[in-house]
Amino acid sequence: MSRTIRRLFAGGLFVLLLTGCWDRRELNELGILSGIAIDKVGQQYQVSVQVVVPDEVSSRARKGSAPVTMYKATAPTLFEAFRKLTETSPRKIYTAHIRVLVLSEPIAKDGIAKVLDILVRNPESRIDYFVMVARKTSAEKVLKVLTPLDNIPAEALYHSLDTASKEWAPITKVTVDKLTDQLMSKGMNPVLPGITISENGQSDNKAEDIDPPVKLNYSGLAAFNNDKLIGWLSTNEGKGYNYIRNNVQSTVGNIKCPDGKMISLEIIQSHTDVKSFMEDVNPHIEVQLKMDVNIGEVTCDIDLTEPKTVEQLQKEAERELETLMKKSVSVMQKKYKVDIFGFGQVIYNSNPKLWKSMEKDWDERFTDLKVLYKTKVNIRDIGMINHTVESKMKEK
Repeated sequence: MSRTIRRLFAGGLFVLLLTGCWDRRELNELGILSGIAIDKVGQQYQVSVQVVVPDEVSSRARKGSAPVTMYKATAPTLFEAFRKLTETSPRKIYTAHIRVLVLSEPIAKDGIAKVLDILVRNPESRIDYFVMVARKTSAEKVLKVLTPLDNIPAEALYHSLDTASKEWAPITKVTVDKLTDQLMSKGMNPVLPGITISENGQSDNKAEDIDPPVKLNYSGLAAFNNDKLIGWLSTNEGKGYNYIRNNVQSTVGNIKCPDGKMISLEIIQSHTDVKSFMEDVNPHIEVQLKMDVNIGEVTCDIDLTEPKTVEQLQKEAERELETLMKKSVSVMQKKYKVDIFGFGQVIYNSNPKLWKSMEKDWDERFTDLKVLYKTKVNIRDIGMINHTVESKMKEK
């Protein structure tokens, strides 16, 4: 091959590399979506989308209007409802920047698999946004609440759930990819966080108010049987669930002093292992929880320099943790009769042949499943003082 031909060939390849994307779209042609709310209206679906107003999130071009706007449409199918949004939206809705998906309770009870199908099938959508259930309110109303710390409400929902799940044991975060995996996994049923609206009675929702009249609160965990909502876990039941599922990074727990007063413990490290073993011909589950804590607050008069005192507090904390986990398992075995802890998945992973023999009637077997608990709590730091400030004041 001559030098000239080689140069022409290399030049042709270079030109091909410089070609633009065939399906590119300019930003000024798109409506950047930050959150989706899905409700049921009769037998139809209502899709509400929170779309960013670019000028209002730019510090230079702000006019003082809301930083987001909402478009909604109702149709017999979700796909039609999404496409129908173009009746009111001047731009095509772009889903690549979605942060939260809010589902109403009727949608969750009807089944969330059909909702997830259209969203995860879309190649433009990301897979790391959070999914939640609007509790005792509509999903649309949740997306309508403006928040004081973030210009974009969906961003506030995302960041507040992310923070709460790291700092408070009753709350957990679930991304759409994790939810999809749980729905398709053997021996596992999903759980989603609940979001509620609280009002303080004020009439005006002004940006300058210190205490906004309407607030969003994460409240409870929604338990599912396959893809259908069956009930809600209480605060303590949610704690037990998250301890078993190894979801707890940091939180606060309370234990009682001998005189009935309270000591607050800061959980700084928590790790749970769940294993299965056979006893006679029946599978059993063992939950092993290890935790490091610091003493955060003391309201009783005890001497924390005494090793026996610290040992007693550790034992009390271990009993409290076991009680929380037992309560969560008990409510699922006796009331809802659904395995949300993944115990079936643990059995499947350790003994696929055994799981195959019990898979079809696992819900029934789960209600009689024996679960053992081993907890170990280590108090690492008692703080800078050994006694309470109040007790020291009495010695004056």
